[in-house]
Amino acid sequence: MSKPLFIPLKTQYYAAFAEGRKTEEYRLYGPRSNERTCHLGRQVTLSRGYGKQNRLTAVITGFRKSSEPQDLTPAFLECYPKAQNPEVAVITLNLGFTS
Repeated sequence: MSKPLFIPLKTQYYAAFAEGRKTEEYRLYGPRSNERTCHLGRQVTLSRGYGKQNRLTAVITGFRKSSEPQDLTPAFLECYPKAQNPEVAVITLNLGFTS
């Protein structure tokens, strides 16, 4: 079993996951976010920043690679302003997971 994938988040996005308003995370597709590292069933630790005090546990329930304009959300573009024609890793998470 692989160790949990660690995903640090800005406060607003962490809060959206915690409140159930967000179920997908968008990252640059590449060595850290791809089909191998984000496989279905892998446990995820969502963290508000890099501290150890605000953490949520989830499991990956979906993954897709995209270059579609609708996946270039304002939040994604805010986090990756210099990305030119990026490929996006769309990671679907279920926070109802318990181990």
